[in-house]
Amino acid sequence: MTPVNSFACEIEKSPKKDERGNSVTIVTCHGKLVAETAGEIKGAVHPLIPLGGRIIVDLDDVSQLDSSALGALGGLKVSAIRQGFCILEFANLTPRVLELVRITNLTQLFSS
Repeated sequence: MTPVNSFACEIEKSPKKDERGNSVTIVTCHGKLVAETAGEIKGAVHPLIPLGGRIIVDLDDVSQLDSSALGALGGLKVSAIRQGFCILEFANLTPRVLELVRITNLTQLFSS
């Protein structure tokens, strides 16, 4: 388990393709995703975007997410959309994260 005040993510490339033939990369996040650690998620995910395929960011083990981190995730999503051949999805958003997404009016950006 990740220490209380830290953030980490694991990147796993699936050997299987999705139903559309895209390669699948899963980024599993752990800990606090806040202003101080938002650069870490950007540093992990941004280099994957030009590779194309499907990237799933799993937020199930994220204990805290603030507006700065939400902005970082939104920026990654916009980068993937602009790239054109990359699908970036967010999985296992907690009810608190979903509420933050709703309050900030980013629901459409964070839906699959």
